[in-house]
Amino acid sequence: MEGPDGVRLRRIGHVRTLRGTTAIEGNTLSEDQITALLDGKRVVGDRREIAEIEGAHSAYGRIAGFNPHSLRDLLKAHALMMEGLVERPGRFRTGGVGVVDARGRVLHVAPPAHRVPDLVRDLFAWLVASPDPVLVTSCVFHYEFEFIHPFSDGNGRMGRLWQTALLGAWRPEMLAVPVENIVWAHQAGYYAAFRASGGPAGCGPFIDFMLDKILLAVRAAGEGAASKSGEKSREKSREKILRLLKDDPSLTQAGLAAALGLSVKAVEKNIRQLKDANRLRRVGPDNGGHWEVVG
Repeated sequence: MEGPDGVRLRRIGHVRTLRGTTAIEGNTLSEDQITALLDGKRVVGDRREIAEIEGAHSAYGRIAGFNPHSLRDLLKAHALMMEGLVERPGRFRTGGVGVVDARGRVLHVAPPAHRVPDLVRDLFAWLVASPDPVLVTSCVFHYEFEFIHPFSDGNGRMGRLWQTALLGAWRPEMLAVPVENIVWAHQAGYYAAFRASGGPAGCGPFIDFMLDKILLAVRAAGEGAASKSGEKSREKSREKILRLLKDDPSLTQAGLAAALGLSVKAVEKNIRQLKDANRLRRVGPDNGGHWEVVG
């Protein structure tokens, strides 16, 4: 039987997953607001953003019961994810769409709508037959799913959900690892990897990016579960901040908070202590500069 600590950690991971996967799409609700919403409390916020959280909560709440090799289950998941947000949840698009990054740049124009059913069926057939490890096939599926962009909306959220479903079917403990939150912290890299893929490179850049972030999420989850209260925990937080900034010196304090599951104030305090200890310094302005790990 799962103890109270396990339930608490699973709940925290669920909230972070909901925040990460919707924040990538521009949702501004905080972890505190999401937690209040899940507790049935009144939350002041944009009605569509609240509906996005409710839809993601419904879909991720059923994730362990989905067969990730079933197209029918994918359509059911989309119906849950996008209920009240699109006219035809759980059905393929009938018009043209594309992939746009956070800056509004068009990264990809998806195949025409009449090709979508066959392309998605072929993708699932490949997924079932592929001899490659799940870690790799889940990344390939994620990329190809975004390339096809089978729905009028919710494709990014569904791609991330389905990769987590594939990983969770392989290792159930992966369902508690908020990969989506790590991806949100590295959102620019997520879109850059997608943009770099295709053509002669295939989806290699996207696979490399996602595998790196999955490893980062697993490490963060493991360290979080093993950490203790007090100074030892604060030391671990500072070390994790240094590792994250070595990996991506352009990370913002909000991005660090998202990746670590800390408040922005806690990140600010840790960064201040690291700077006082001459282990970290800021190069350039707050907007456009970067971090430099010392030593």
